[in-house]
Amino acid sequence: MSDSYFDEGALIGVLTPEPLDRVLDYRAPEGGCWPGAFVEVPLGPRKVLGVVWGPGQGDFDASKIRAATRVLDAAPMRDELRVFLEKAGAYTLTPLSQMLRLATRVPGLSDPPSMRKVYRLGHATPAKMTDARARVIAVLVEYGGLAFTLKELADLAGVTASVVKGLAAQGVVEEADTPRDTPFLPLDPDRPGKPLTDDQQAAADALRTAITSGRYGTTLLKGVTGSGKTEVYLEAVADCLRQGRQALVLLPEIALTSEFLTRVEARFGAKPAEWHSGVTMTERRRTWRMVGQGHAQLVVGARSALFLPFQDLGLIVVDEEHDTSYKQEEGALYNARDMAVLRASLNDAQVVLASATPSLETWANAQAGKYARLDLSARFGTAVLPQMRAIDMRAEDLPGQAWISPTLKREVSQRLDKGEQSLLFLNRRGYAPVTLCRACGAQVGCDHCDARMVEHRFQKRLVCHQCGETKPLPEVCPACNVSGKMAAVGPGVERIAEEAARVFPDAKLAILSSDLFGSARALKAQIEQIASGETDIIIGTQLVAKGHNFPRLTLVGVIDADLGLQGSDLRAAERTFQLMRQVSGRAGRAEAPGVALLQSFQPEHPVVRAILSGDEEGFWRAEAAEREAAGMPPYGRLAGIIISAEDAAAGFDLGTRLARNDQPIRDIGGIVYGPAPAPIARVRGRHRVRLLVKAPKGAPLQSAIARWISPVKASAKLRLSVDIDPQSFY
Repeated sequence: MSDSYFDEGALIGVLTPEPLDRVLDYRAPEGGCWPGAFVEVPLGPRKVLGVVWGPGQGDFDASKIRAATRVLDAAPMRDELRVFLEKAGAYTLTPLSQMLRLATRVPGLSDPPSMRKVYRLGHATPAKMTDARARVIAVLVEYGGLAFTLKELADLAGVTASVVKGLAAQGVVEEADTPRDTPFLPLDPDRPGKPLTDDQQAAADALRTAITSGRYGTTLLKGVTGSGKTEVYLEAVADCLRQGRQALVLLPEIALTSEFLTRVEARFGAKPAEWHSGVTMTERRRTWRMVGQGHAQLVVGARSALFLPFQDLGLIVVDEEHDTSYKQEEGALYNARDMAVLRASLNDAQVVLASATPSLETWANAQAGKYARLDLSARFGTAVLPQMRAIDMRAEDLPGQAWISPTLKREVSQRLDKGEQSLLFLNRRGYAPVTLCRACGAQVGCDHCDARMVEHRFQKRLVCHQCGETKPLPEVCPACNVSGKMAAVGPGVERIAEEAARVFPDAKLAILSSDLFGSARALKAQIEQIASGETDIIIGTQLVAKGHNFPRLTLVGVIDADLGLQGSDLRAAERTFQLMRQVSGRAGRAEAPGVALLQSFQPEHPVVRAILSGDEEGFWRAEAAEREAAGMPPYGRLAGIIISAEDAAAGFDLGTRLARNDQPIRDIGGIVYGPAPAPIARVRGRHRVRLLVKAPKGAPLQSAIARWISPVKASAKLRLSVDIDPQSFY
């Protein structure tokens, strides 16, 4: 932290998370303040949160400069975090105020303690039970006695605050002051972990050397599914804790945290801090404060945990580093994997990127020597990698409205006879992707987006997967008013579950799809139930491919292995390869050997052949050669320009103007493609136009784009966002 100090009344520069384009001048509050201090400042008629960013500019009428109201009760933001926000904002072309918002997402930071009330389950029963009151009680019971803020509890139960207050008045719900934030129980790095194989021990030793060096470095930890990557990087966490430094483990899905937290507690004797949307606001505030004070040694979290105010961060683990959920697709468009490397470089910390199927960017960095690479080539213990075979769907006798092939049915039946589990995998949520009228052919679309609505039969609703809009299932065609002709076309996981229930009537089924669970807690409970062996057949989306360990699972059947190969996505082959290898890796993780069967109409496709052969390095080399020849990432640079407009013509006018005035892009050897309608050209009632910028690898892309778009004046009617290193092109 900087040694300077601002005396009371001194001119200070304060950055707020409000949508302003600069640091604002204020007078230091009573008692003075440090650089990095969290302060409350007046902004117009309101009082807002801010961070002291440095001395004021003094370019404003001194008589009009107001004083900061007070310094908040929080550890000042450290220099390295402020530099990280500046560099991350410069890289992603995100305003600094928006970056600060990521680092200050802590509930109640500016509230005085007297304002902080929490609500938990009391002992009384309500005088009269209503549906709304029952929902509040159900939430409190489900979360096992946890305390919530008033807004949080009301939102979770779907009721107004007055319902909660009414229950509190009767003693059904207890109202209390927020408990004092307490340090997390200490973790014991010297507690013995699981015995390691020779491969694992060699990898753990290499990471120990890197961590004890006290210098920055990034390591790709590549291991086949079930090889014990988690045990290796938990030893790296132990080494980091022995150094007296903090560690962060990023996971791609909240659903993975339950099992992982159990493993951490078994290894270190206490639970780590958690940071994700499934954690209560009270607990998030505690985590944020304890991280800043150094009283949380290890944080397990989602991508936003990268912006926590660590006192001394020594290690960042990005588990399943290839996962696309690490890319933030709204607001500040950043990739947590890349930002983890940036943050570690500013902290003299180590990064471990763990994956069975790394992203091509990470693979290429390891090939080029920028990252170290450690390989775990065998499964842990007696488990062996699953056999992988294709089912040629062109040779299968499959009746209409059926998707499970006769070959796959036989294999599932054999597993049922043996008391083993099977997984039927389809990367498509809902019941059916299209609902159409057999009389006129009209497809039911969203009223606000250019997207077809997906039938979710279990909810008896049609859902738009772009904006979340829902409608009841129509009995009459909205286009021609004919009744009885509406038909679901194509399969989603709900439809596969319906077919599986019909084909295997005595089997116990479970569906793993993110939209079927009201809370992260309910999803965790379902996963634990499957892992305990209470389910015979699991039907799941890509949620099931991520890191779960189901010991009885010996068969994986992929319903449509060709699904990801459709379209023109730059990463279609890479993602299909990763997903198929990941989901296949769920089979045979214990003693019984596993089999993975891929239903495909094109089993001769190079990606399908690569999946079946297991020649991962050959696949990456071929994919890298194609990208390099085309100048595509990671051997070139891409940036997406997304224009969102109330009026389609206005969006295209702006896109055309940018395309015609592209001299800043041509100056760096770049090319502008477009404008063109986005693949989903209307979302939430706004029309979307895209341009794509392609540039050589070493080109100063961000500065060129900043010059290029500087004449654009954004408004509510016309918005422009920049996506550096885009992962999706919808």
